[in-house]
Amino acid sequence: MASSVHNNRLSQPRSYACCRTCNMWCWRAFKWLPVLLVVSIITWSYYAYVIQLCIFTIESTVQQCIYLIVYHILLIMFSWSYWRTIFADIKQIPEKYKLPEEELEKLLGAESEDAQRTILENFAKDLPVVTRTMSGSVRYCNRCVIVKPDRAHHCSICARCVLKMDHHCPWVNNCVCFHNYKFFMLFLGYALIYCLFIMSTCLPYFIKFWKGDFGTSASAGRYHIVFAFFVALMFATTLGSLFGYHCYLVAHNRTTLEAFRAPMFRGGADKNGFSIGAFNNFKEVFGNSPNLWMVPVFTSLGDGCEYPVRREHQLQTFTTQDAHGYESMGTTRSSVEVDHETERWRLCPRRARTAPQIV
Repeated sequence: MASSVHNNRLSQPRSYACCRTCNMWCWRAFKWLPVLLVVSIITWSYYAYVIQLCIFTIESTVQQCIYLIVYHILLIMFSWSYWRTIFADIKQIPEKYKLPEEELEKLLGAESEDAQRTILENFAKDLPVVTRTMSGSVRYCNRCVIVKPDRAHHCSICARCVLKMDHHCPWVNNCVCFHNYKFFMLFLGYALIYCLFIMSTCLPYFIKFWKGDFGTSASAGRYHIVFAFFVALMFATTLGSLFGYHCYLVAHNRTTLEAFRAPMFRGGADKNGFSIGAFNNFKEVFGNSPNLWMVPVFTSLGDGCEYPVRREHQLQTFTTQDAHGYESMGTTRSSVEVDHETERWRLCPRRARTAPQIV
């Protein structure tokens, strides 16, 4: 009897470990279903457009060539951007943000929240962090045991903190963040153009089908063309609104999380705290080289940990502008400083001509 009880106790942890491993692999496989759905739709659209429309339906050779060339260029750029968004190398938070063992022991042994806050403040005093929690303390992740860099958040699905996290997107099975945000924007843009192109080129044949003038030579394939038009219309509507929203976020230098909750600084919440002008905000994501703006290669400025902020939020020593390619962006000024500067120019009009411009 005693031996059977002992064997049952040993078998339970083994069975629990097996079930946990099985659940983990099932969950990983389940997360790829949205990606497989997108790939399946792209594959079917290729058949419907290239085979049924361009080869079997369109009679003009010149029109076929033009449609096929434009279609394949859009498909390559769309697929390339989608691939880079999915398989982007999401790097870990640098080690300097991780609490050492002795600091962690002090934090866990602290008797009050004020003591914990003091420990985190002392540790973070040499780190380039300017954002705070709602209570004004240093942003700290209990699960990753790190002081969060500015704009970093913990993703419960990825089970780690992510630099400049925008959101976790199930359609790419990845976090949209600093390391792949440019790829995500290009993916949305090229996907929208891809759908609009299919929709516009299929529209004349959809009208023929509606009027009953499609003909009987391609009776089986005409349904693929009609469905391609409706699917492209549906996705173009969704992608258009999503792409427009993210263009707005890029222009104002906000993430989706920051759009719902403004980042907190020492002086309080500021939804425009990281905004450095629309064009500079654009370059922060797409880089300084115009030749590479529309190409899905990584050109974003910075290291994902430090960002230029409005002057009222800057630390006494801010090194990112010189170290990570931000030197071309200049600095920003608060509205109070701008008002004082404008009033000084009004009172001293002779100095206004030689005064520096406000960026």
